[in-house]
Amino acid sequence: MKRLLSFFLCFGILLIWSSCRNDFEFTPSKGNLGFAKDTIYLDTVFTNVGSSTYNLKVYNRSDDDIVIPTIQLEKGVNSRYRMNIDGTTGLEGAQEGKFFEDVELLAKDSLFIFIETTIDISTLGGLENQFLYTDKILFDSGNDQQDVDVVTLVKDAVFIYPNKDEDTGIIETLSFDVDGDGTPDETTLQGRFLEDDELTFTNEKPYVIYGYAGVGAGKTLTIEAGARVHFHAESGLMVTNNASLTINGQLSTDQEALENEVILEGDRLEPLYEDIPGQWGTIWLFNGSENNTINYATIKNATIGVLSEGDQDAPNDKLTIRNSQIYNVSSFGILGRATSIKAENVVINNAGQSSFAGTFGGKYNFTHCTIANYWNNSFRQFPALLLNDFIVDENNAVFTNSLTEANFNNCIIYGNDNPEFLLENEGEVFNYKFTNCLLRFDNNNLQGNGNYVFDDDTFYVDNEFNQSPDFENPFENMMRIGENSDANGIGNSSFASQVPNDILGESRTALPDAGAYQSIVFEED
Repeated sequence: MKRLLSFFLCFGILLIWSSCRNDFEFTPSKGNLGFAKDTIYLDTVFTNVGSSTYNLKVYNRSDDDIVIPTIQLEKGVNSRYRMNIDGTTGLEGAQEGKFFEDVELLAKDSLFIFIETTIDISTLGGLENQFLYTDKILFDSGNDQQDVDVVTLVKDAVFIYPNKDEDTGIIETLSFDVDGDGTPDETTLQGRFLEDDELTFTNEKPYVIYGYAGVGAGKTLTIEAGARVHFHAESGLMVTNNASLTINGQLSTDQEALENEVILEGDRLEPLYEDIPGQWGTIWLFNGSENNTINYATIKNATIGVLSEGDQDAPNDKLTIRNSQIYNVSSFGILGRATSIKAENVVINNAGQSSFAGTFGGKYNFTHCTIANYWNNSFRQFPALLLNDFIVDENNAVFTNSLTEANFNNCIIYGNDNPEFLLENEGEVFNYKFTNCLLRFDNNNLQGNGNYVFDDDTFYVDNEFNQSPDFENPFENMMRIGENSDANGIGNSSFASQVPNDILGESRTALPDAGAYQSIVFEED
């Protein structure tokens, strides 16, 4: 009986309390909403490519539950923007994502507006290659109206993408002679070969590539100074048998804008993606490609910056790369497999594995290069520099190939791990030499091993070990060296005469420093 009386007593109190509540009594807003920002910048997008989703937080700082009569885009159904408010898309039909009615907002609470866009620049009436598109989000109307600006820079571009079968939805894949037997092979790589009129990339518009853009036999892809090449996820360039790649960048006067360099990066232009590794595939110099040259290029945010395979005994180096930078790659900056590479004034940093790996033998000559690795996104298995002469197949069988030469002259090989170079050989021919370099190697377990006898001048001549390179800010890929660098003045003048200017065009012949940069006096913040 007492339990029953207690139940009815509690029930009665709940009825009285609930009858006094006014939770669902909303009053119209009076133009006193608060906003986290007064302008939403959707950053830069390519024409017809959807943007990321951005958000605006709207506050009701009053003590009243309110209802916002309308939230809409000023350009209405013609707006290129679309909104979502706390998971709803507003009115149906043409006004979906454009117009919302009676949006409720509790006292001392907030809501999120999510906004994105896809814009066709050809419909905007502009003659330029870029267009600033704007709109406003309007809250309420009349004297109570408030607004927030929305701004997007839209760039025109040249799009290169594989064909897609309209009936099956199957996307075109590349077919070419993979194994060198003269017969084309089917691959699973989505992409297509460039047509003859596509074999010159200019600086007039950016290029956006979906899938792999292939350079066919006997063809050369030329990329002119100032060109910008953007790759979608799992995309890249592939240079096949008897084909060539020529990147003709030039020294820039503005090291922020890099107006004359060729820049190859992902197709996400928002600041959030500026330094994220692994956004696209690689520049793949396939076995049989020849006379590939890269000059004044910045390659960033790839899985592998450059992958060069085969042809170590070709009369000319398979790849010659000069005055170039490779940053923020999820795997390798440059990966060579039984290939031949000549590098001068090259800077590589921040790689998920090695900045440079010369694997399964080959022929490599690096002069005045900075091979560094300050990767801090995850654990990395390999040092900045890796050399070996073998591969292991799926059955654990080991195959070797001669490392005919691997010369590193006036270089810096350094990083945030120790040691920062690793030499592994299984075969008989394993030739390497470090001359006038600044090296990081302080490992008692390896030192004294046959490959790490540092007083043997057959392999090591006039190097400095474990001293400070005094990089400007290696975690931000600022790899210039300061006046206190232990790389200062240690370069060999005969090698410097072969590469008389550093990557910024400064003379190094008088007193050469190791690495790609001559030292400077850093400006204090």
